[in-house]
Amino acid sequence: MTDEFAPYRRIAGGISFTDVGEGPVTLFVHGVFTNGRLWRNCVQLLSDHRRCISVDLPGHGHTPPVGEPSVWGLADAVDTVIRELDLREVHLVGNDTGGAVAQIVLTRDPQRFASLTLTNCDTEGNFPPPAFRPAVWAAKSRLLRAGAPLAKRAKLGKQIYRTGYQDVSAVPDDVITDYLTPILGSREGVRFMTTLLSSMKPTLLAPIRPLLSSCEVPTAIVWGTGDIFFRRSWADWLVDLIPGATDVVEVPGARLFFPDERARELVDALEAHWRLGQADTRG
Repeated sequence: MTDEFAPYRRIAGGISFTDVGEGPVTLFVHGVFTNGRLWRNCVQLLSDHRRCISVDLPGHGHTPPVGEPSVWGLADAVDTVIRELDLREVHLVGNDTGGAVAQIVLTRDPQRFASLTLTNCDTEGNFPPPAFRPAVWAAKSRLLRAGAPLAKRAKLGKQIYRTGYQDVSAVPDDVITDYLTPILGSREGVRFMTTLLSSMKPTLLAPIRPLLSSCEVPTAIVWGTGDIFFRRSWADWLVDLIPGATDVVEVPGARLFFPDERARELVDALEAHWRLGQADTRG
């Protein structure tokens, strides 16, 4: 697998991540069918003044399929990195399934976090979203193993990302290959993803709702409005649920994986959020 930040790759408790730059800690969490490279353009923009840690969740990127294949197991992996590195005052950022993971991680030990940012992501009641349910059905029907050719042919593999990107043709072929190879390229990867997707249900995140509803951690909701998976109404749901959340920052027309192709707009929103948090602290 290729890696822009190979010299900065580390392992903590069996979980692979990149650790780039110095400054306030920003921890990025991706969703299913991607890996830490989703954040590569954000890291390029931020790492001259922030410490950017991008985790590869189990069964994705450089992390093997370890632990429980569920959103709770993915949260355990992020917790492992945080605790092994003893990270504090963390600015947590999550996208897609990684947003659900970030919600869980935050509620386990909110004192460790300086802020939370959620982009288009799963929530209670929309996990998985209707547009993603065919993938869940395919997993339950044991059809993922038939996707192995996608991991070897980037142009073919790009077809499954067309709904998540505005212009998937602009995504480097090696990024698509790196997304798919760990998931579809081995029996272990397919088995892990099959179980992970099959575990998804709308009520899965219900146990953390009371914790989120009392969470005062400053929270930004940054939402692409062109996404078929996570409609704007779910962003409003998060704002209503989390006391520390501010109004929704829209990224007009952006789709699910806009942290990759529209990184500048996300970084601008992140930095505005962090500046506001600093001002509130001083005030």
